[in-house]
Amino acid sequence: MSEKVFLAVDLGASSGRVVAGLFDGQNLRLEDVHRFANGGVIANDRMHWDVLALWSNIVEGLRKANGMFGDKIVSVGVDTWGVDFALLGRDDQLLGNPFHYRDSHTQGILDKAFSIVGREDIFADTGSQFMEFNSLFQLLAMKQDNSPILENAESFLMIPDLFNWLLTGVKANEFTNASTSQLYDPQKKTWATSLMEKFGLSPSILNELRQPGDCLGSLRASVAEATGLTNVQVVLPGTHDTASAVMAVPAASKPGAAPDWCYISSGTWSLMSIETPSPIISEKCAELNFTNEGGVGDTVRVLKNIAGLWLVQECRRIWNQEGNDFDFGELVTQAEAATPLTSLINPDAGSFVAPSNMPKAIQDYCQSSGQPVPESPGQVIRCALESLALRYRSVHNWLEELSGAEIGTIHIVGGGTQNKLLCQMAADACNRVVVAGPVEATAVGNVMMQAVAAGDVDSIASAREVIKSSFDVERYEPHETAQWDEAFSRFQKLP
Repeated sequence: MSEKVFLAVDLGASSGRVVAGLFDGQNLRLEDVHRFANGGVIANDRMHWDVLALWSNIVEGLRKANGMFGDKIVSVGVDTWGVDFALLGRDDQLLGNPFHYRDSHTQGILDKAFSIVGREDIFADTGSQFMEFNSLFQLLAMKQDNSPILENAESFLMIPDLFNWLLTGVKANEFTNASTSQLYDPQKKTWATSLMEKFGLSPSILNELRQPGDCLGSLRASVAEATGLTNVQVVLPGTHDTASAVMAVPAASKPGAAPDWCYISSGTWSLMSIETPSPIISEKCAELNFTNEGGVGDTVRVLKNIAGLWLVQECRRIWNQEGNDFDFGELVTQAEAATPLTSLINPDAGSFVAPSNMPKAIQDYCQSSGQPVPESPGQVIRCALESLALRYRSVHNWLEELSGAEIGTIHIVGGGTQNKLLCQMAADACNRVVVAGPVEATAVGNVMMQAVAAGDVDSIASAREVIKSSFDVERYEPHETAQWDEAFSRFQKLP
């Protein structure tokens, strides 16, 4: 077939981009079209997303793509992070800038929520892990604050849904992102409307659920005019970026069989999970605080959020504010030279969620837990990376327990695959083979879901074969596992 172009609008917590996927029927390659910054904006002591700036960059990226590829472009798909949302009011007016998930307005909301509906009942209805910033708790916090925005809301759109509406005029909630909200019932495969009502929240703001692969339609006339794109469809990938990243995992699963692999989508967050045909909603799953999120092909991602490279990103930000000029590669090099397995932290401790000074937060944790305090940047980064690898081991063990199967291979996808030190640490700590790649997993998965929707690839399994042949992966074998076993015993005792 002649080469076709599928556009991925891929928005992350710190940056966004429009990427072209060029597919000739057998191989896929990516080409960057437009990159731009993203991040929280603090105004009136609240942290928001600047969605109109993001929208302007999306339009600019589509305009550039038209100039580069013209009538080769078949469709466009949007993926973003989960949980956050926008609210539309009367006449589809956007009611303010959406809250950033790291904003403080949900602090302490879990206790309030559990006083209304018990923790066990919430989990039974949603199968979701409990995190203060889940959409349900953001809505409850707004209700508790008598938010005029919530009072006037008529439509709930998660971040990718908002941009799909701006692109097409169609208001819909895509399944994989909806499943991050703690408003979705994975057993009934519909919104958990009765749960919302128990919290005094109106289910009328929710929209029709749509699946990855669905076509929402053509671009609005105004968007087509602004970008020059004609006859281009808007297709739903897994709009939750992790769902798209998992689409790009170069692995195969036997229908009906327990998974023998898991994955880590590695970036600001590390999302560690298995892909299953049905949710796991059990006392053990609730106790371990795993979540059941939607995947492509009507699958479920039994998943745990781990702090991820946020620890390293924030350390670098603070050090560079202090006058240094560290890049990530230099910090990893310094970490390689530091003494191994000296001090450890729990990466998911509350003190690391949004500290004003991440290096100090790590040092304070080590001091308070009676460990040597890392002083140099290399020592601090090594402490963070080794602790992440040991957290992976904990989660890997729990996934084996939940699935009842041995998980022999860990696939790491996303930007974190470029951190070879962390990939090797993961293999060593977990005593499992690690297969790292592709780097651009989210954009790859987004694009290939569009190719499946267009009929150019016949299935998700075939798409994964295309991905496997199109992108390089790196294999890491475990070694020096005895010292990691000793470190894990120490890690398990951390607060």
